[in-house]
Amino acid sequence: MTPPEAPVQGPLGRGTETPPAVSFCGTLPVILTKRADFLRAAQARRQGTPGFLLQARKRGDDEVGGPHRVGFTCSKKVGNAVTRNRAKRRLREIARAVLPAHGRAGWDYVLVGRPGATATRDFAALMEDLRRALGQIHGSGR
Repeated sequence: MTPPEAPVQGPLGRGTETPPAVSFCGTLPVILTKRADFLRAAQARRQGTPGFLLQARKRGDDEVGGPHRVGFTCSKKVGNAVTRNRAKRRLREIARAVLPAHGRAGWDYVLVGRPGATATRDFAALMEDLRRALGQIHGSGR
C-alpha cells in the first residue's frame, strides 16, 4: 500500500503554487539613522502641531540628493517604553501615508513625539497635522 501523494510545500509550509499573502500599503521611506542627520534637522525649519513637532531641512548640494528621508524620535517625556513605541509606530504610519504625496525630494524630515498627544490623538487628526505642517514648511519663502 502506498501513501497518498503529499502536496509539494515551499518555505514556511505553504504550497509552491501561491506566494505568501503579504499586506503592504505604500512605499517604505528612507530612514534617518545617523545622529548628525537628526542634529542638522533640529537646527533647520520646524513646525509645531498639536500631535507632534516636524523638523525639516533641505539637503545641501554637497550631500547626496535623492528621495526624502525621514526620522522619528520620542523622548522619555512622552511616557514609558510602551507609550513611546506606540507613538513612534503611529508617526511611522502617518509618514508612510502622507510623505509620498506631500514630501519633497532632497529633504530630511524628523517627526518628534509630544507627551500626552502623539499616542492618544485621533489618527486622522495626526495625518491632517502632518499635511498642514508640510504646507507651512514648504509654503514659506525661506
